[in-house]
Amino acid sequence: MAAFDYKARNRSGALVTGVIDAVNLDAAASELLGQGLTPIDIKPGTSKAGKSPKISEAPKPRDQQKNKSSDNVLNQDALQALNQALQRKKIDNADLMIFCRQMQSLTRAGLPLDRALHGLQGSSKNTRFRDLLKDLQRSIEAGQTLSSAMSHHPKVFSQLFLSLVDVGENTGRLDLAFEQIGRYLMLEMTTKKQVKSATRYPSFVLVTIAIALGIITYFVIPAFSETFARLGAELPMETRLLIAISDFVVNWWYLLLCGLVSLVVGFKFWVRSDNGGLVWDERKRMLPLAGPIFQQVALARFARTFSMVMKAGVPIVHGMGIVANAVGNKYVAKRVLKMRDGISRGESLYNTAVATNMFSPLVLQMIAVGEESGTIDQLMEDVANFYDSEVEYDLKRMGEAIEPILIMVIAGMVLILALGVFLPIWDLSSAASR
Repeated sequence: MAAFDYKARNRSGALVTGVIDAVNLDAAASELLGQGLTPIDIKPGTSKAGKSPKISEAPKPRDQQKNKSSDNVLNQDALQALNQALQRKKIDNADLMIFCRQMQSLTRAGLPLDRALHGLQGSSKNTRFRDLLKDLQRSIEAGQTLSSAMSHHPKVFSQLFLSLVDVGENTGRLDLAFEQIGRYLMLEMTTKKQVKSATRYPSFVLVTIAIALGIITYFVIPAFSETFARLGAELPMETRLLIAISDFVVNWWYLLLCGLVSLVVGFKFWVRSDNGGLVWDERKRMLPLAGPIFQQVALARFARTFSMVMKAGVPIVHGMGIVANAVGNKYVAKRVLKMRDGISRGESLYNTAVATNMFSPLVLQMIAVGEESGTIDQLMEDVANFYDSEVEYDLKRMGEAIEPILIMVIAGMVLILALGVFLPIWDLSSAASR
């Protein structure tokens, strides 16, 4: 454990200083955030128990001391460069969520934006995000608004992020804007974790099966085929088929590998294109087991984002464009843009939602009630919670349904290998015993 001197702001905005023991600087920042303090500056300090004693060493010649000091400097520079390279990771939702929580506390305390951004640079774990904060600070000091400064980084800040920050600046409630964005990012991270958790086990089993089949096809079956060839016995059809597949893989494995890599890369490029992404997002809704989950995740994002833009006071026609960019599904986004066109022509939200053929009767009824009562923002949040619960239930059901399917796949693989490899051995042993 090491000691760190810190400066931080509490929930009321007052400056707090002190010393905290932690494993490293990141752990110290996390500990302060857990205590409800927003760190401004953290640096190594003196341990609470006092300085540790130094062990004296025998004097060394000056040349050796110079060489050792220069080596230490080089080693420290190399370690520091390596550490910065490792910390320079991609900016993800976790970084943005922490940033929103910190900005919510600092703006609520009335701290100026340039000082808030400067203080957050010392507590940022990601060096790439730290550079982004420096750029935002320079833009703020040059007279730009926070939303316009963020618009220079479209790969980090989405249109939804920018719109809510812009509304928060215009209404003077920037803290509420960051609170809404932070809650939205947290729900997005929770959904992604649930999907990854549900698909981790079947993915691991499928990869293991593929590796086992590759080893058997490339190493095991050729050894058996040589044995059968020396014996000159007549082989059953299953064995001849396995040997033919094994010979093809052994002789042309590089073509198969190149074809597989080309297929994966080509599919990714096709999905990233406008037409390909639209077709894929429409077709993946029809996938067994996983298709309904993709659809419900997209609809949950639509409902949650729509609720946020309505609560923020964004005009509904402009808000629909923001929602279409945030759903993460081009097929659903196309239907949302059709809803926007219908609303701009004067149609009701309920009629445009019915025309998309995306929502269940229960959700359509909630939209109708919300539109009539003027509480569409709250009811759309309820719709998002409804879809979130459906996604959680379907993920559990998918995991339960995949397990017997995987067992059947493994059983089929064992059966084919038994028929193709062990059946001729059994025939040879039977013939030898006669």
